[in-house]
Amino acid sequence: MRKSTSNALAMPVALATLALSAGLAAAQDVPRTADGHPDLSGYWLPINATNRDSTDTSGNIDFTLPARDNDIGNFEKDFAVLERAKPNKPLYRPEHWERIQDLDWNGLTIDPIFNCRPAGVPRQGPPHKIVQTPTEMIFLYERRGNVGPSMFRVIPTDGREHLPAQINDTSWSGYGIGHWEGDTLVIESVGFNDESWLGWTGYIHSWDMKVTERIRREGNVIHWEATVEDPEYLLEPWTLDPVRMRLNEDPNAFFFGTIPCEERDAEHIVEPNGRG
Repeated sequence: MRKSTSNALAMPVALATLALSAGLAAAQDVPRTADGHPDLSGYWLPINATNRDSTDTSGNIDFTLPARDNDIGNFEKDFAVLERAKPNKPLYRPEHWERIQDLDWNGLTIDPIFNCRPAGVPRQGPPHKIVQTPTEMIFLYERRGNVGPSMFRVIPTDGREHLPAQINDTSWSGYGIGHWEGDTLVIESVGFNDESWLGWTGYIHSWDMKVTERIRREGNVIHWEATVEDPEYLLEPWTLDPVRMRLNEDPNAFFFGTIPCEERDAEHIVEPNGRG
């Protein structure tokens, strides 16, 4: 009996020790800056995104689509089905339901990104390029797919607070201030306009939205997640599905940067006739 009790006690201790060792090893694998913070600098690619850093035998850029048979038609169909099937949706106050449903069914032509407007924060997701200094983060975004024009953000990390002018002003990306919580970079953004959407299915927000992003690094992967607070529209804060980004270690990879946005499809979009 004593032997059985000893084994039962030893098992949780062994598992805890193993988990701690794995955590310490992961922390040691993260490169750090001179001030001891994780180094987030680099060119980051979504792990399941279209690849642009690979080429075929002739040197042509090789695109791969996350769709059945690598077909753009299937990609469009699959995307819409999968997005609508997601259980993780923002919960809107009842007084906004009618408008949200109308935008979902009839709002494709007024979705900002379909009219060359920025996707904004948090819809544009994590940055593709990070330049880190001791006092600020510079985020650069590529235009991947139909996400509107590329943008950049300069985020102070020197301990300052939001200025009244930033809180009362508005922009597509808001005004972000960053700080470290252990090895996690936390970015709090306010000062948004009410023109951007949180998602293509009519997910809108108010002027008073606040977005909190969290970024941490494990090895050559960063983890990004964002939480939206908007008491005027949402019943509770909404956290988007987390995104993982891998470090692009290809020495020949290049940051694609900004390309002009010219709307050519909005006039051809056919809206459903009714909701049946």
